[in-house]
Amino acid sequence: MSKWKKSIALVIALIMALSIAGCGTTAKPEASAQPSSTATAEDNAKEGSVLRIYCWNEEFQSRFKDYFENAGLLPEGVKVEWVITPSDDNAYQNKLDQDLPRNADSDDPIDIFLIEADYALKYVDTEYCLDVVKDVGLTETDLANQYQYTKDIASDSKGNLKAVSWQATPGLFAYRRSIAKEVLGTDDPDTVQTYLSDWDKFDSVAEKMNAAGYKMLSGYADSYRVFSNNSTKPWVDENSVINIDENLQRWIEQTKTYTDKGYNNKSELWSPEWAKDQGPDGKVFGFFYSTWGINFTLLGYSLATSVADGGKKEVGNGIYGDWAVCEGPQSFYWGGTWICAAAGTDNISLVKDVMKTLTCDSATMKKITEDTEDYTNNKAAMEELAASSYSSAFLGGQNHIALFAKAAPNINMKNLTPYDQGLNESLQEAMSDYFDGTVTYDQALDNFYKSALEKYPNLKRPE
Repeated sequence: MSKWKKSIALVIALIMALSIAGCGTTAKPEASAQPSSTATAEDNAKEGSVLRIYCWNEEFQSRFKDYFENAGLLPEGVKVEWVITPSDDNAYQNKLDQDLPRNADSDDPIDIFLIEADYALKYVDTEYCLDVVKDVGLTETDLANQYQYTKDIASDSKGNLKAVSWQATPGLFAYRRSIAKEVLGTDDPDTVQTYLSDWDKFDSVAEKMNAAGYKMLSGYADSYRVFSNNSTKPWVDENSVINIDENLQRWIEQTKTYTDKGYNNKSELWSPEWAKDQGPDGKVFGFFYSTWGINFTLLGYSLATSVADGGKKEVGNGIYGDWAVCEGPQSFYWGGTWICAAAGTDNISLVKDVMKTLTCDSATMKKITEDTEDYTNNKAAMEELAASSYSSAFLGGQNHIALFAKAAPNINMKNLTPYDQGLNESLQEAMSDYFDGTVTYDQALDNFYKSALEKYPNLKRPE
């Protein structure tokens, strides 16, 4: 690939154009600014020497290095600068809110920033995020194989696509084969699914697991995403009133029952206790997980490290291969990461190449799945693997891609709002005290509304 040189004149012109179109207030959930019109890829043959990427962990960094940089696609002379700010206490969003409004005037602008589904609308519905088609230059043909829900999440209020993802994240129920054999008499995914195909059956199995000395779930929020993804109405209505959907009420009732009857371990997501429940000494039957949860999180808890033969090697620690997946009571999704082109970038052609390679190229996305067991955002590649002899040793030889391919088209984003992350977190935090028995339900509900209104003063609690 030819050397990319920095053109001062073009950069200054681009910055001036974006300063007019892009200057504004910090991105907020209620913002609905029109996307700015910027120079397209064809107008920027010569670009910056630094590709600056904002993210919150190293997942995208590994994908970028393995399938773009190490594939020889990074132009000669371009340096990649990673600005990683953890998500804890909203730090990553705060960093974006601080730096994006100044990007058009920066001498060292952000080129790419990443976002998650729960707060995607906060950014894609502002001028800080370029239009993937009109500004960056991807075509409808390039995007044709991406799952529609991944486009819906990343489209602004006018229907313009503002970000793209290499992942699709349908969810399944991951369970321990050995526990299934002991309690249900089988570990076959199709047969286990018959025991878990609706919530009444799921609750019945929880009772059986408890009688056999096992927990059905680890903690309070393990089933939350399944219930919340199947809500019948959005978190906030047209009058800015917060609504707790009846499906979320069902989650509260089920989790309180599971806690009182000892069907869970009272753990919190990401806590050491929760992680231990997924390791070799865990006594928990299963976990609701999306694609990344299986290949990235659950697999990680099932590996040990060996330094045999003078090198570091990951090996199974006793439960590697003792996992399988089935559909569970309801379809759901959890998470995912989207790539945004920042207004003010001086590397728009390179950003286009990154987006096209990592989110549109079928061969690259098939390779990612084969190498990592992640489920990628390309229907053609995933359907090919689903119909093949592909199998996961971690999942006891199961082709989990076939189940994900079946679940992905069922994902519906019609109830998405810009407030989802904050309200989901506030509800789970407030109800934890109720599950623990330290407050009543009414007190927990009041605490939820107080937390929600502190985060979003423009919202209202129901009368």
